[in-house]
Amino acid sequence: MKPSAFAYHAPTTIAEAMDLASTLDNAKLLAGGQTLMPMMNFRFVQPDHVIDLNTVSELQGIDLQKGRLQIGSMTRQRDIERSELVRRVAPLIPEAYELVSHPQIRNRGTLGGSLCHLDPASEQPCFLAAQGAELVLRSQRGERRVSMADWALGYLTPNLEDGEVLARIDIDLWPRGHGWSFTEYARRQGDYAIVGVAVLASCDAHRRITRLAVALCGIAAGPVRLSEVEAGALGREANEALIGEVAAAARAQDTVGDAHVSAEYRRHLAGVLSSRALRTAFERMQPSEDEGTS
Repeated sequence: MKPSAFAYHAPTTIAEAMDLASTLDNAKLLAGGQTLMPMMNFRFVQPDHVIDLNTVSELQGIDLQKGRLQIGSMTRQRDIERSELVRRVAPLIPEAYELVSHPQIRNRGTLGGSLCHLDPASEQPCFLAAQGAELVLRSQRGERRVSMADWALGYLTPNLEDGEVLARIDIDLWPRGHGWSFTEYARRQGDYAIVGVAVLASCDAHRRITRLAVALCGIAAGPVRLSEVEAGALGREANEALIGEVAAAARAQDTVGDAHVSAEYRRHLAGVLSSRALRTAFERMQPSEDEGTS
């Protein structure tokens, strides 16, 4: 199959991209193209205009500003995975990227493109949900910020308004010594996760939990944070009893079934993978200088 006819646009600035996005009817923004182009070839989507963001250098790059990791939406996934800065301040991210598709896809795919496509099984929204990321959207109306908790409006439907361009992702940093783990089950290496779990954890000198984040992908339209159980873990010892409680909460989540597995099996995987991810995160966790020793 080949795509239907469309007009191609290659802006070189964010301002030009925003102008095109706000004035052209039936337009699609092209990021890495690893999903959009196959969908166009099969004519699942038939845009009249394609706005290529690959020539907008302002949307690329990785930086550390005011205690937050900032990643441009058009930054290649492989560049994020290999970044020494990311590995040092947010080790969950490169660990998760080892499970994202294949190197050939990561060489071209972008973080922003994955977020805007918003596949329910994608690892990238999941680890960003655990990290407490905030998405910076720009349009001719100004700038808008959306938390990962509010990003998924439905299946393949991000909280992206007409004329908006995802410009940057701001990621909260966890204290030095925090534990992390990304664990998933997929049918084959490189496939989307049937279920994936991202965990971040920090503790005090007595190994009592001072902060915990558990996010799951593959079970709903967007990543799911176990916020209630996270709050209940504060001040608790990082032990098997706590792991069991979190796993039980993961198994209790509403899940979807599809052609691959049933909803019941997804609930089972959510519990098993949560246990594994928590154990690994707790093993890696060291008391943080930022958390005190009382």
